[in-house]
Amino acid sequence: MNWSSHLGKFRRALALGAVLAVSVGATMAAKAQTVDEIKKKGQVTVGMLVDFPPFGITNLEGQPDGFDADIAKALAKHLGVKANIVPVTGPNRIPFLLTGKVDMLVASLAITPERAKQVAFSDPYAGIRIVVYGKKSAVVKEPSDLKTVTVGVARASTQDVSLTAIAPEGTQIRRFDDDASAVQALLSGQVDVIGAATPVVGEIEKVAPGQFDTKLTLREQVHGIALRPGQDELLKAVNDFVAEQQKSGALAATYKKWVGADLPEMKKP
Repeated sequence: MNWSSHLGKFRRALALGAVLAVSVGATMAAKAQTVDEIKKKGQVTVGMLVDFPPFGITNLEGQPDGFDADIAKALAKHLGVKANIVPVTGPNRIPFLLTGKVDMLVASLAITPERAKQVAFSDPYAGIRIVVYGKKSAVVKEPSDLKTVTVGVARASTQDVSLTAIAPEGTQIRRFDDDASAVQALLSGQVDVIGAATPVVGEIEKVAPGQFDTKLTLREQVHGIALRPGQDELLKAVNDFVAEQQKSGALAATYKKWVGADLPEMKKP
């Protein structure tokens, strides 16, 4: 499947996810504060990206899939309930959590001090690298070189924050709604380089081998499952799940299945 096909599926799933999320927020209480409340509902509503392969994708049946989907389903099983996965986007995932449209996020959400002021993070369950990646002809060897190129990035993402922090004044940064749109801009020549996570780079290499390369490493990041603040009992249950997955080797096996690499060492910032 080429990236254009991925993009179309991602956008259709995102549109569907927005409708589903509104429906969920309007028809059921998604503000469970305890494990017992979630068990009484019989399901846990999980927000997940579907535009971030291989962590979040839409499968051929139009359903959320990928590493995060497997983790969400395993977590639901650990809690003794079903998983109701709701597609979210980078910009709206935290608002969906804080307004009760979802119970938690398994959405490739990097643990940062800024985000930790808004949400409660579990112990890390995944990790990736964020890089500047683009045309081989683009000369970007240090942050000051970013001023000489046009940069694309998914709005409100970790790569957006990381790039903005190092880009010199005058850098042309184009912000897109999601990673798929940023990638499409790179492939179509609208931008010279993008800020991207290594899994996204891997997907680009599949459809455009040898056309681009990595310029700079922006940061190493770890992902946490996010809950609303004050849900201490639920957070403990989630952390117990993560610890169990790590001890049994299931987490490493799931990471290997989807990412094709060994699970990195992870430490909560």
